[in-house]
Amino acid sequence: MINLTERESKGNEHVHTDFHERMTYGDYLKLDKLLSAQNRLSDHHDEMLFIIIHQVSELWMKLVLHELRASVEVIREGEMQGAFKMLSRVSTIQTQIIHAWDVLSTLTPAEYVQFRDSLGQASGFQSYQYRMVEFALGYKTPHVLKIYEKDPKLFGELKKAYEAPSIYDVAIEKLAEAGFSINPQLLNRDYTKMYESDPSVEAAWVKVYQNVDKYWELYQLAEKLVDIEDWLQQWRFRHMKTVERIIGHKAGTGGSSGVGYLKKVLDHRFFPELWDVRTKI
Repeated sequence: MINLTERESKGNEHVHTDFHERMTYGDYLKLDKLLSAQNRLSDHHDEMLFIIIHQVSELWMKLVLHELRASVEVIREGEMQGAFKMLSRVSTIQTQIIHAWDVLSTLTPAEYVQFRDSLGQASGFQSYQYRMVEFALGYKTPHVLKIYEKDPKLFGELKKAYEAPSIYDVAIEKLAEAGFSINPQLLNRDYTKMYESDPSVEAAWVKVYQNVDKYWELYQLAEKLVDIEDWLQQWRFRHMKTVERIIGHKAGTGGSSGVGYLKKVLDHRFFPELWDVRTKI
């Protein structure tokens, strides 16, 4: 009779086991650093959940930024198919971040209050990667930059992202390149200003949606952007409801109004004409 150890070894005769001079899975992923970064400030069991959920979300946001930045570059270079792959990946990542709220929602108010004071003024409101995602999508709010002034290097990176064109600015550039009559002021605008809906952009998107075969790539780009905004708003909604479920209408640890602030940002539209066009066609 073959015992369990013998059965497991069959078919694995060539598995590498000597790693004295070779890189392991843990080495490659720097797991020693990654898995030692969950340091609770209280002795409460559920603080581990709170830390890991936020760390995982930050890792996903790092990948979102990686994909958004690259997509801006390839769109400008005219490599639209490559951009579509990246933007589809962003949408899929967003579903993962949304599901993280489902896990965090298992934290009850009575549990969270046991370690909330340990957080001090630290808050997800201060997530600089989330701000960079907002900047990349065109949501520019100058007051948030002040949060990061204590770190000159980080502040410089945020300021650069703040001053850069959003992916929607680049999409509008592609409309102009395709021959649509776009308001010239939009093509040379101050990118630190929040984008506002423009009739010339709306008219261009209407024509794109009315002539899908002729403007197939622009149509695809528009729908990829709608996907991203749709998922981001769903993320914001789940964030708001999770916060309401755990702390009600208390102020956030970072000083924000909590649920009130989160409800307010739900009203913002990143790509307004892409939503308005649905009424127009």
